[in-house]
Amino acid sequence: MTLPPAGLNTGSHDLPVSPALAAFMGTRWAATPLPADRRVPGHDRFPGRRARLSAAFPGERLLVPAGRLKVRCNDLDHRFRPHSAYVWLTGLTGEDQADHVLVLEPAGPEGHEPVLYLRPRSPRDGGEFYRDRRYGEFWVGARPDLAEAARLTGIRTEHLDDLGKLLSGPQPPTRVLAGTDALVDEATGRRATAGHPAATTADGELAAVLSELRLVKDEWEIGQLQLAVDHTVTGFEDVVRALPTALRHHRGERWIEGVFDLRARAEGNGTAYTTIAASGAHACVLHWIRNDGALDPNALLLLDAGVETDTLYAADITRTLPLGGTFTPVQRQAYDLVLAAQSAGIAALRPGARFRDFHRAAMRVIAEGLADWGVLRIPAEEALAEDNGLYRRYTLCGSGHMLGLDYHDCAKSRADRYLDGTLEAGMVLTVEPGLYLQPDDETLPVELRGLGIRIEDDLVITEDGAHLMSNALPRTAPDIESWMATLLA
Repeated sequence: MTLPPAGLNTGSHDLPVSPALAAFMGTRWAATPLPADRRVPGHDRFPGRRARLSAAFPGERLLVPAGRLKVRCNDLDHRFRPHSAYVWLTGLTGEDQADHVLVLEPAGPEGHEPVLYLRPRSPRDGGEFYRDRRYGEFWVGARPDLAEAARLTGIRTEHLDDLGKLLSGPQPPTRVLAGTDALVDEATGRRATAGHPAATTADGELAAVLSELRLVKDEWEIGQLQLAVDHTVTGFEDVVRALPTALRHHRGERWIEGVFDLRARAEGNGTAYTTIAASGAHACVLHWIRNDGALDPNALLLLDAGVETDTLYAADITRTLPLGGTFTPVQRQAYDLVLAAQSAGIAALRPGARFRDFHRAAMRVIAEGLADWGVLRIPAEEALAEDNGLYRRYTLCGSGHMLGLDYHDCAKSRADRYLDGTLEAGMVLTVEPGLYLQPDDETLPVELRGLGIRIEDDLVITEDGAHLMSNALPRTAPDIESWMATLLA
């Protein structure tokens, strides 16, 4: 029996392969080419995106990796998703993109030639295609060959094994995208990271520029984001219909998570982030993803969830729902305050407004409401001062973020373009103020403790304001109760 070839990803329990079987497996396979007219979705947009990046770094080599596989357990990897900057520049979204690298090679005084370094389809005259658990076609599916990948993307392609040769030759100034895993040439083991002589240490600037280039979405991107929102709305409807079953289950939160995630996987690539299904006091934990609690029909459910499309654009929506179908008076009081805060934030969205304006508008409503309740024992104006901020004990975080290929999109942008920047038409963002009234907070009256409420919607900045992309989901307490009653009828 033969041993696995060096570098082949096999399991300790894989059966040995005889020379006779190896020879037989290498013969009589029909060609299975990809359709000649297949292109990446929105393919006409990517050259312009690469040109904008090229203009920012004349004469420098730019390396944008898709990322690397990460082991989940033993010989099983986590499901792979390419880095969003790589997706934005190439349109390639599949799990087969692991380890691939887009190189923008200096060409002339100001331009670049894009080159994709990738692992092509396994040849049928070796063992990888049926023995390699990580890359073999019979284990994980077929990849395009070099010519097919070039037709798919319109980018010149090279074998991934040749990346090491490129990086070992004469080097122009080179930047590797910060925040991605080390580049490894499988054939030579040679690495190129920010610490490699082939790369500068300023690769954070490349990450910042790529984030900032993505701040304003084009029409096609907005359409993809709307599709993600529409599928998410359907997922929320699925959850409400499933509430009677979830209420009977000893881990009803997890039942809800599964119901939404089924819709996300059926309609898109999956969830844009780990679903938050937080009932009762769990809703006071901002990123509650354990989702292991039972459901109390007298409590609220905070559902924060979003579908990611096949093109990897994300929705991010939150609704806080009464598990029994109607809000109690105290729940309604808290819910209406958060809704008023969100409405004030949405009203502040327009081109030319500061990014922080909508958060400040929402927090003013929250602070005034807490002061009216007697929870804040100082005037709202005093609490809102930057050198005070006591209201933040009950709100904890900001009131929104950019949305796009990442659910927290453009996160590497510099402050003057994002947090301290101004809004422009085509930006897509969330508005999501919340109240998180901790169950052990003795500054609160007992009836308010353990209430967690967040309302989050997705909006695109227009020429004269903002469009509510998630307007198909009800926001007011009466509308939520009516919507739930209809779905549960």
